[in-house]
Amino acid sequence: MDALKLISQSSMKADKPEIQVGDYVKVSVKIREGDKERIQMFEGTVIAMKHGGISETFTVRRVAYGCGVERVFPIHSPNVVAVDVVRHGKVRRAKLYYLRDRVGKAARIREKI
Repeated sequence: MDALKLISQSSMKADKPEIQVGDYVKVSVKIREGDKERIQMFEGTVIAMKHGGISETFTVRRVAYGCGVERVFPIHSPNVVAVDVVRHGKVRRAKLYYLRDRVGKAARIREKI
């Protein structure tokens, strides 16, 4: 068991992004297409975070062309290059799954001052 902990601690990122639920973020992700590699941006609201050491993840939601798109990103993945916080949101919930049912201005989150 100690060997597993040692391996997982060595593969964790030292500079973990400071994000919270409700933040509007830009996530830079490495995309491999054949032998080429590029960086793609995914921009949206953090609606959930799941804790658990090496398997820690966060879910980002955005609406693209009227269709809701959600992606789950592992925080310690080498494919997640950077997570930039555009603005901090003021929320009172740990999970914002209720945003899935809302459309337009009803899905807005107030900014934390």
